Amino acid sequence: MKRGGLIILAIVAVLAGQLAGSYNRLITAQQGVQQGWAEVNNQLQRRNSLIGNLAETVKGTALQEQTVFGDIARARAAMAGARTPQEGITAAQNMDGVLGRLLVVVENYPQLRSNEAFMGLMDELSGTENRLAVSRMRYNETVQGYNVMVKRFPTNLYAGMMGFKAEPYYPVPEEAKVTPKIDFSQLRQQAPPQPAK
Repeated sequence: MKRGGLIILAIVAVLAGQLAGSYNRLITAQQGVQQGWAEVNNQLQRRNSLIGNLAETVKGTALQEQTVFGDIARARAAMAGARTPQEGITAAQNMDGVLGRLLVVVENYPQLRSNEAFMGLMDELSGTENRLAVSRMRYNETVQGYNVMVKRFPTNLYAGMMGFKAEPYYPVPEEAKVTPKIDFSQLRQQAPPQPAK
């Protein structure tokens, strides 16, 4: 074999090795994204179940709030039917809005706060929301690393041909960006008078 043929063969071997290495890194990163989404989805399913139980507890007290309960049922069905991360993210964002409306209903019925089952569900929901926030953050970090890999030169030249595409981020819900309004006026009215000095 001539020297030129050996050089071409060596170049082809180096390129094939780099391509195989890139492919393996893409597969590893893609699996990381899928594992991250599985954890987010796990927390979303837990929240979905808790919200259903919470709605049933509230329903006994707030019978006239049927619109909210119908919205909860539709949001839960959409969450259960989500097949891709993008569908899951959209369904979860709809559930965020429904949950906000349910919590407004709860504020209108102070007797719910004395219900032990309701308070237990609220505590579980609070813990689940915290775990969901952590899972969402980890998922987004994993997606960022994977998306950079897919879009970075020279990997972007062949990633699409191999079926690798950018994955969606799970954005922070708009409701979470709003600063809550705190009203201490009710606490002041309920506070016992201070003794005179």
